Amino acid sequence: MPDKARSFLWWMLFIAVYALLDWASYLHALHGLNITPWNPALALGLTCSLRFGRRAALPWFIALLADEYVIRGLPSPLFSTLVQSLVLVIGYGKIADILRHFVYRNGGLSSQRNFFSWLAIVVFGTFLTSSLYLLILFVSGMIPVDEWRVSVLRFWVGDCVGVIASMPFFWLLFERPARLLRLLPRWETIGYVTLLITMLGVAFGRWEVDNFKYFHLLFLPLVWAASVQGLAGVTIAAFVMQGGIIVAVQLLHLVTVMVFEMQLMGAVLASVGLLIGVIIDERQRISAELRQTLRLAAAGEMAGAVAHEINQPLTALSAYGMACEQLLERGENGDRLREIVKRMVAESYRAADVVRRLRDFFRTGATKLERLSLADLLLSASEPFKTKAAKQGVEFAVDPAPEAVLLADRLQLEVVLRNLISNAFEAVAEKPVGERRVRVAAQWLDEGRACIRVEDSGPGIAEGKAARVFEAFHSTKSSGLGLGLAISRAIAEAHGGALVAEETGYGLFKLILPTEENGEGVSSDDV
Repeated sequence: MPDKARSFLWWMLFIAVYALLDWASYLHALHGLNITPWNPALALGLTCSLRFGRRAALPWFIALLADEYVIRGLPSPLFSTLVQSLVLVIGYGKIADILRHFVYRNGGLSSQRNFFSWLAIVVFGTFLTSSLYLLILFVSGMIPVDEWRVSVLRFWVGDCVGVIASMPFFWLLFERPARLLRLLPRWETIGYVTLLITMLGVAFGRWEVDNFKYFHLLFLPLVWAASVQGLAGVTIAAFVMQGGIIVAVQLLHLVTVMVFEMQLMGAVLASVGLLIGVIIDERQRISAELRQTLRLAAAGEMAGAVAHEINQPLTALSAYGMACEQLLERGENGDRLREIVKRMVAESYRAADVVRRLRDFFRTGATKLERLSLADLLLSASEPFKTKAAKQGVEFAVDPAPEAVLLADRLQLEVVLRNLISNAFEAVAEKPVGERRVRVAAQWLDEGRACIRVEDSGPGIAEGKAARVFEAFHSTKSSGLGLGLAISRAIAEAHGGALVAEETGYGLFKLILPTEENGEGVSSDDV
């Protein structure tokens, strides 16, 4: 279908839906004018203006004129009707421009700040537009002087209620129709909509006797919708709630004052529900960003271990490659050359395995357990620090480890040990040369558990601060994120062990790990 034809059909559909909403909400109208307790059609027009800009102005203007003629029978003179419709299109178009600039360019209703900005713009924008619209009716003689204030209040509240309760739903419908279609058939959506209808029945079932004292029960389905689906769920629930209120008003033939009061309460309920949904979405987004930050921090902590692991196969590949070159220069193409090529392939597989394990860890947190000698672990983790110790004047000692075999992920445990040793080197940096000492030792803690001690001659941990050093983002370094020890403790606990800090006159951390003979974990209380 050509673009022009598609655009024409789209705007015809907009005019038809706008008229349907206007007709459904045209009740308790003041003097037969477009002053009703709920104006969802204006929320649809505002959403289209926000979404399509000035292209929505002409179809919206046509929809307003058509509704004045078809639904209300043109209660105002034609010229006055033209001016009124023009005021609504221009006024709400300006509101859409302001919302686009201050709210929806910054992520829409994705934060509490944006929500309150949206609410303030809607409230004050509808008030100014309503006042100007009613001023034209007043000048035209359509509204008595003594009803000026009541008319402004009713029209303003009707617009506010319509926008607050309906605009988020229309925006979701325009921007994320696939998400809306996914939410509608879910059991939780059916559940809170069913509860909402039930609560509407309770609130309106005995209205003559109870005077809507159970109206606050409508909070329950709104809170449920927010808790399970966030802002998207509340937009659905708020829209259904307003529709249910209008149906109840029509069936019960309620008087105008009651309808006005109910719509105010409905606007408050919708606003509170939307705020809860925004807060839940914001917390979930912050939690996801925090998890991503922790993974990125873990990547930095694991970089040293990965570099160490992958450096060995790369060095071997280089050496085997040079050997192949020498054999080819000699004209060798027999068993010796094939053997070296096989070793090169094996080393490439080893390097690929290291990279694959790292990728799996960051994607799913998966670990690859292997039999690992405690002595080999201490040797590989401490090896990079020997040159550093000589340069910085640190007495670095690694005591012989007992014969013990761990069932663990080598990469992850090397991350823990290198982080502890690196912290120890930083702790002694302020000491004069000759007093800088770092010692790594391992011992049997009891049957089935080994304890690795990382000691330094630094100032140690202040009294009462041992637990806080493992909190995320708690760091004593000006350039640190405060994630190293938090990640290290998480890795230790994932292996069924524990990482604890001692409050002594010097630095002391203990890494407790179960050996192959004992698969049961321990806690810091056991140390």
